[in-house]
Amino acid sequence: MAVSKLDPIDRQILAELQADGRMTNVELAKRVGISAPPCLRRVRTLEEAGYIKGYHADIDARELGFEVQVFAMVRLQSQAEADLATFEARCRAWPLVRECHMLNGEIDFILKCVAPDLSSFQSFLTGDLLKAENVANVKTSLVIRCAKDDPGVPFDVLEARLAKTA
Repeated sequence: MAVSKLDPIDRQILAELQADGRMTNVELAKRVGISAPPCLRRVRTLEEAGYIKGYHADIDARELGFEVQVFAMVRLQSQAEADLATFEARCRAWPLVRECHMLNGEIDFILKCVAPDLSSFQSFLTGDLLKAENVANVKTSLVIRCAKDDPGVPFDVLEARLAKTA
């Protein structure tokens, strides 16, 4: 289902769920101006088509004792597809790595990591990440504070773009 196949109600459903994934179907239907049964059918269709990948709580890591957040910029020795896939699989297995993005340019991957404290992160860095096969070097940056953390996409930008093509 391409974005062009989504009608305004589908896009509004996605925007509302992105803002509050816990609302009831009845509340969602009211916000988008349709009755509950067709709203639920639309949500299920959006899920099946892959537009909605899941529903998650926004957990405050610091409240749970994860005081340290670090971005690790990783350069690999080899960028062969098999080596990239192996590194990605390894990142998925490391609990402290919360996000892993492959980049182009000087850095091959950027990892978003959380840890209870600096010594825990240092143990991961020196005991796991730096010792991982194919890792050439790692540069880290400790997060001081987060100024913005908006998940998803800006639906107002999408709507403006679609209005120009209509």
